[in-house]
Amino acid sequence: MEAIGALFGLTFGWMMMVFWALALVVSLGGTVLWVWMLVEVLIRESDENSNRLIWALVIIFTHWLGALIYIIVRRRERVKRLGR
Repeated sequence: MEAIGALFGLTFGWMMMVFWALALVVSLGGTVLWVWMLVEVLIRESDENSNRLIWALVIIFTHWLGALIYIIVRRRERVKRLGR
């Protein structure tokens, strides 16, 4: 019975290590995406109608979710229209 408990503990330990490793990778990836999109907005976004300010605030306050919204909604349109 102790062998089963030890095996369960060992398996659970490995699962927790994998979980924390994945959480670390996702967190770092989200932060890198956030910084990358924030820099891109501040450098490349046009300033007409306060687009730069609005998108920067959206990205700052919603972190990686705002960065994803920017990529999906605005970045493609901006690249197509302005070519940058």
